[in-house]
Amino acid sequence: DLVLLDFNMPQLNGIQVMEQFSSLDPNGYLPVLMISAEEDAALRVKALQSGAKDFIKKPYERLEVLLRSRNLIEVRLLYNQTKTQNRSLEEGVRERTKELYQTRIDVVQRLGRVAEYRDTDTGKHIMRMSRYVECLARAAGLGPAQCELLLNTSPLHDIGKLAIPDVVLLKPGKLDPQEFEVMKTHTTLGAQMLAGGDSVFLKMAETIALTHHEKYNGSGYPKGLRGEDIPLAGRICAVGDVFDALTSVRPYKKAWPLPEAFNEIRAGNGTHFDPKLVEAFLDIQKDIQNIYETYQ
Repeated sequence: DLVLLDFNMPQLNGIQVMEQFSSLDPNGYLPVLMISAEEDAALRVKALQSGAKDFIKKPYERLEVLLRSRNLIEVRLLYNQTKTQNRSLEEGVRERTKELYQTRIDVVQRLGRVAEYRDTDTGKHIMRMSRYVECLARAAGLGPAQCELLLNTSPLHDIGKLAIPDVVLLKPGKLDPQEFEVMKTHTTLGAQMLAGGDSVFLKMAETIALTHHEKYNGSGYPKGLRGEDIPLAGRICAVGDVFDALTSVRPYKKAWPLPEAFNEIRAGNGTHFDPKLVEAFLDIQKDIQNIYETYQ
């Protein structure tokens, strides 16, 4: 709890000994009371600069040493209490941050499901699609943080469908050209719903909502972006979204078998989809099949 240290010692002087103390626990608080018969004021300053918390000159009064020692020990106790409290606060903040993050993810998933339920889907689409997206992102070489971000933001890709009239959204047959133009607006409407946020999360969700129907050859919508002008998140989500649409039952079609759906993704290489992402997607067919079977 306290070190009483004489400056004049046989081998190392007091300052050299203090330097060794600091290397043992650089973040700790070990009070050192330096004792010396030296009159040199520069020595006292150097001792204090080197880590001594107090300095007392020989000859000294026993009571003075006791009182100074008690004060230093009290400071050490307060330091340790403060350090413990800070650690507890940091842990509390981490737990609260984790809880808030999970709450946000839960809200996002529920919002995504609202959009899917309006589209007569069971809500499983966003669960499959977001996991296809995460799996493809990982296969394409994205880091863990980006993969997690895509997993958690891609459920909002169709949030704009909340603003599409039921007569269009729920039509069992093929949409006529005018109806299809209305349906296409779900991309821009979704982006508008998510726009204005400063967080990376909302910006990514906005990008995905706007660009997941763009095509690699420029024939997609809403902006007709081409190639790598389409944000990577949009290119990745396009593959996951189309694959799940192909393998899902719709009022106007049956679900495609997985081999046929993989062939359709292959056929879209360079036209609908980024060739590098098609290659990566076809390399992880077993993982994709596992996701498909898990979230039926």
